[in-house]
Amino acid sequence: MDDLYSHLTYLYGAKRSPQLHGRVQSMLDRYRGRIPRREHALSEQDAILIAYGDQIIAPHEKPLQTLNAFCRAHLAGLVSGIHILPFFPSSSDDGFSVVDFRSVDPALGDWQDIALLGESFRLMFDAVINHVSSRSAWFQGFLRGEPRYRDYFLEVNDAQDLSHVVRPRTSPLLTSFAAPSGETQVWTTFSADQVDLNYKNPEILLEILEILLGYAERGASYLRLDAVAYVWKEPGTPCIHLPQTHRVIQFLRAALNQIAPQVQLITETNVAHAENISYFGDGTNETQLVYNFALPPLILHSLQTSEAGILSQWASTLVPPSENTAFFNFLASHDGIGLNAVRGILPEAEIHRLVESTLDHGGRVSGKHNLDGSQSPYELNINYFDALSDPGRDEPQDLQIDRFIAAHAVMLSLAGLPGIYFHSLFGSRGWPAGVKQTGHNRAINREKLPLEMLQVELAQAGSLRLQVFKRFRQLLLGRRDSPAFHPYGRQRILDLHPAVFALERVSLDGRSRAICLHNLSPRRVPVGLPDGVHTDLFTSESLLGTRITLNPYQVLWAKS
Repeated sequence: MDDLYSHLTYLYGAKRSPQLHGRVQSMLDRYRGRIPRREHALSEQDAILIAYGDQIIAPHEKPLQTLNAFCRAHLAGLVSGIHILPFFPSSSDDGFSVVDFRSVDPALGDWQDIALLGESFRLMFDAVINHVSSRSAWFQGFLRGEPRYRDYFLEVNDAQDLSHVVRPRTSPLLTSFAAPSGETQVWTTFSADQVDLNYKNPEILLEILEILLGYAERGASYLRLDAVAYVWKEPGTPCIHLPQTHRVIQFLRAALNQIAPQVQLITETNVAHAENISYFGDGTNETQLVYNFALPPLILHSLQTSEAGILSQWASTLVPPSENTAFFNFLASHDGIGLNAVRGILPEAEIHRLVESTLDHGGRVSGKHNLDGSQSPYELNINYFDALSDPGRDEPQDLQIDRFIAAHAVMLSLAGLPGIYFHSLFGSRGWPAGVKQTGHNRAINREKLPLEMLQVELAQAGSLRLQVFKRFRQLLLGRRDSPAFHPYGRQRILDLHPAVFALERVSLDGRSRAICLHNLSPRRVPVGLPDGVHTDLFTSESLLGTRITLNPYQVLWAKS
């Protein structure tokens, strides 16, 4: 019994699996040869930019074309790939309420524009496979009673026990819609406009598989499985991280392994760290990459307290289950700074401190419903620069930049594949006006930038954008040029000073080593270097002696 057959049998039973397996194999045969092989092993030269398709706007030009030209001009050689946030037709949530999985939003461009972007950068596509827009053809067909779509969604009656369902939002779990048979309640985990798919119907799994194969054919090197932890529902259970959910992912991985093994799956599961890393599976059968959700709040906490202890202790546990799996390290994205992943790592009092600091810095805090009916903070909605530097406080810009770069240097030094949000790379501050315009907290970090304004600021010698970008460039080039920073390379956390996050990175072949020191405090800090000959990776200067003093928020990467 092959893996695909085994997964189908587990999900849908022995009677249905032979016919389903035949259909899957026929689908794979149709795509065999259509998906280009782009052999690509991750290396220290890989970093991913996270951006919307209309992140940059220019008059009389499709946004995807503007993004392509800008990235080729400024980012060639600095990032190897671009995660284009959902570029499909959608009805809400900045693209995550997908109306049509197989089309490009004409307001952004077309598939040819995606292909042109893929000529210079490896592409990450979103696979929004938990739900679809209430305006999609699938759901509208369901509401009209069309037989094909009758079991595409989850109708819920009052007899079903939903008291254990884990909620990532404060919005209602169920939404009422008018159907030919009368009013019906359907499952809507994230919003009334995002209707959950029914994976108990195997037609959904096959639809999604064909969509993902189409993305691979269109040039996707990475497929980001959005909110995948919730895809399988069983009343009477928490409906998150169910065994069937893991089997769905294993099925998709097994199918891709047959005809597109170069395409890497990455899970977006904003949950407790131990649950998050379960999506590596055994290291061979689920995703190759997992979002490192605990990292953003832990680095924020370390810089706010000037203490690296908790971050260092946690980082020492980061051991992926195989040499072909890695964390996707990031600090900021289109979403907020999730808090679920640090529950059990940070004391509740320290989480509350992060919440209070976010509010003090002009941010917002989004909550979630708990099983006991209470609410608790779910994510911090704030630009990462603002989270570190209060916009209302009179503080030297250089110090703010040093602190911000120190945070990202920690992220870039860790084993794994780094992801950098566009707004972080170019020194954006928060966009509170966006919250007022949209009514959504997450809009605070989702501003779309006029190209002309961005170019002007990047040409100004003292501008925040230019200074941040120049510092990022230095970090990315230093990381790119040293095999010690290979995503699968080894790392060892060093205990040198309470305010210093320090680690040693070692290349796959053991021949290249780097000592990475990050002062997370506003004080000058003396540290002792490990024995050996050390050369500053950025300046090529030799470091004399075994004791040095780090300036406030200084980053020192040294070859050894």
